Amino acid sequence: MNGKPNAVLLLLARLMIVGVFAGSVIPKVTNFDGTAGGMAGEGVPLPKVALVGAIAFLVLGSISVVLGFKARIGAGLLLVFLALATYYFHDFWNFSGDAATNQQIQFMKNVAIAGGLLYVIAAGPGRIGFAVKRKAAD
Repeated sequence: MNGKPNAVLLLLARLMIVGVFAGSVIPKVTNFDGTAGGMAGEGVPLPKVALVGAIAFLVLGSISVVLGFKARIGAGLLLVFLALATYYFHDFWNFSGDAATNQQIQFMKNVAIAGGLLYVIAAGPGRIGFAVKRKAAD
Protein backbone atom coordinates (compact mmCIF):
# COMPACT_ATOMS: atom_id res chain seq x y z
CA MET A 1 0.00 0.00 0.00
CA ASN A 2 1.40 3.35 -1.04
CA GLY A 3 0.51 6.97 -0.75
CA LYS A 4 -2.22 8.53 1.31
CA PRO A 5 -3.76 5.36 2.86
CA ASN A 6 -0.32 4.34 4.12
CA ALA A 7 0.35 7.82 5.53
CA VAL A 8 -2.99 7.78 7.35
CA LEU A 9 -2.25 4.35 8.84
CA LEU A 10 1.13 5.57 10.09
CA LEU A 11 -0.52 8.60 11.70
CA LEU A 12 -3.14 6.34 13.29
CA ALA A 13 -0.37 4.06 14.60
CA ARG A 14 1.44 7.04 16.13
CA LEU A 15 -1.76 8.23 17.81
CA MET A 16 -2.48 4.76 19.21
CA ILE A 17 1.03 4.33 20.59
CA VAL A 18 1.06 7.77 22.19
CA GLY A 19 -2.39 7.32 23.72
CA VAL A 20 -0.91 4.91 26.26
CA PHE A 21 1.66 7.46 27.38
CA ALA A 22 -0.31 10.71 27.15
CA GLY A 23 -3.15 9.24 29.20
CA SER A 24 -0.82 8.56 32.09
CA VAL A 25 0.47 12.12 32.51
CA ILE A 26 -2.46 13.76 34.34
CA PRO A 27 -2.64 11.18 37.17
CA LYS A 28 1.11 11.52 37.68
CA VAL A 29 0.82 15.30 37.96
CA THR A 30 -2.36 15.46 40.05
CA ASN A 31 -1.16 12.77 42.47
CA PHE A 32 2.52 13.66 42.37
CA ASP A 33 3.36 12.73 45.97
CA GLY A 34 1.40 9.47 45.83
CA THR A 35 3.05 8.49 42.55
CA ALA A 36 6.50 9.37 43.90
CA GLY A 37 5.73 7.29 47.00
CA GLY A 38 4.76 4.34 44.83
CA MET A 39 7.97 4.74 42.87
CA ALA A 40 9.99 4.80 46.09
CA GLY A 41 8.26 1.59 47.16
CA GLU A 42 9.41 -0.06 43.94
CA GLY A 43 13.01 0.96 44.54
CA VAL A 44 13.23 3.84 42.05
CA PRO A 45 16.14 6.05 43.12
CA LEU A 46 15.35 9.74 43.79
CA PRO A 47 11.67 9.17 43.05
CA LYS A 48 10.57 12.83 42.94
CA VAL A 49 13.38 13.72 40.54
CA ALA A 50 12.68 10.59 38.50
CA LEU A 51 8.98 11.49 38.37
CA VAL A 52 9.69 14.99 37.07
CA GLY A 53 11.91 13.41 34.41
CA ALA A 54 9.25 10.82 33.58
CA ILE A 55 6.59 13.50 33.15
CA ALA A 56 8.91 15.54 30.92
CA PHE A 57 9.75 12.49 28.78
CA LEU A 58 6.05 11.57 28.52
CA VAL A 59 4.90 15.07 27.55
CA LEU A 60 7.73 15.92 25.16
CA GLY A 61 7.84 12.45 23.62
CA SER A 62 4.08 12.27 23.13
CA ILE A 63 3.82 15.70 21.53
CA SER A 64 6.78 14.99 19.27
CA VAL A 65 5.48 11.64 18.05
CA VAL A 66 1.90 12.85 17.50
CA LEU A 67 2.98 15.95 15.58
CA GLY A 68 5.65 14.07 13.65
CA PHE A 69 8.19 16.73 14.64
CA LYS A 70 11.46 15.10 15.67
CA ALA A 71 9.35 11.94 16.06
CA ARG A 72 12.40 9.68 16.25
CA ILE A 73 13.72 11.61 19.24
CA GLY A 74 10.26 11.67 20.83
CA ALA A 75 9.91 7.93 20.35
CA GLY A 76 13.33 7.53 21.95
CA LEU A 77 12.19 9.49 25.01
CA LEU A 78 9.10 7.31 25.31
CA LEU A 79 11.21 4.19 24.86
CA VAL A 80 13.53 5.18 27.71
CA PHE A 81 10.52 5.86 29.95
CA LEU A 82 8.94 2.55 28.96
CA ALA A 83 12.11 0.53 29.57
CA LEU A 84 12.58 1.96 33.05
CA ALA A 85 8.89 1.68 33.98
CA THR A 86 8.82 -1.93 32.76
CA TYR A 87 11.92 -2.86 34.75
CA TYR A 88 10.71 -1.30 38.00
CA PHE A 89 6.97 -2.00 37.83
CA HIS A 90 6.58 -5.24 35.87
CA ASP A 91 9.41 -7.29 37.35
CA PHE A 92 7.62 -10.62 37.05
CA TRP A 93 10.80 -12.44 38.05
CA ASN A 94 10.26 -11.17 41.61
CA PHE A 95 6.74 -12.65 41.88
CA SER A 96 5.20 -16.09 41.98
CA GLY A 97 1.88 -17.62 40.97
CA ASP A 98 -0.86 -15.48 39.48
CA ALA A 99 0.95 -12.28 40.37
CA ALA A 100 3.96 -13.39 38.30
CA THR A 101 1.68 -14.27 35.39
CA ASN A 102 -0.07 -10.89 35.54
CA GLN A 103 3.23 -8.99 35.69
CA GLN A 104 4.63 -11.06 32.83
CA ILE A 105 1.61 -10.16 30.69
CA GLN A 106 2.15 -6.46 31.45
CA PHE A 107 5.85 -6.86 30.72
CA MET A 108 5.14 -8.44 27.32
CA LYS A 109 2.58 -5.74 26.45
CA ASN A 110 5.27 -3.17 27.10
CA VAL A 111 7.68 -5.12 24.89
CA ALA A 112 5.09 -4.90 22.10
CA ILE A 113 4.69 -1.14 22.61
CA ALA A 114 8.49 -0.82 22.56
CA GLY A 115 8.40 -2.53 19.17
CA GLY A 116 6.06 0.16 17.88
CA LEU A 117 8.36 2.86 19.21
CA LEU A 118 11.37 1.19 17.58
CA TYR A 119 9.44 1.21 14.32
CA VAL A 120 8.90 4.98 14.62
CA ILE A 121 12.59 5.43 15.38
CA ALA A 122 13.59 3.34 12.35
CA ALA A 123 11.01 4.52 9.81
CA GLY A 124 10.17 8.03 11.00
CA PRO A 125 6.69 9.52 11.31
CA GLY A 126 5.49 8.95 7.76
CA ARG A 127 4.23 11.62 5.38
CA ILE A 128 1.76 13.27 7.76
CA GLY A 129 3.56 15.49 10.24
CA PHE A 130 5.34 18.76 10.74
CA ALA A 131 8.78 17.38 9.98
CA VAL A 132 7.87 16.48 6.42
CA LYS A 133 9.10 18.85 3.72
CA ARG A 134 6.30 19.55 1.30
CA LYS A 135 6.78 19.57 -2.46
CA ALA A 136 5.91 22.78 -4.22
CA ALA A 137 2.45 22.73 -5.75
CA ASP A 138 2.35 21.82 -9.44
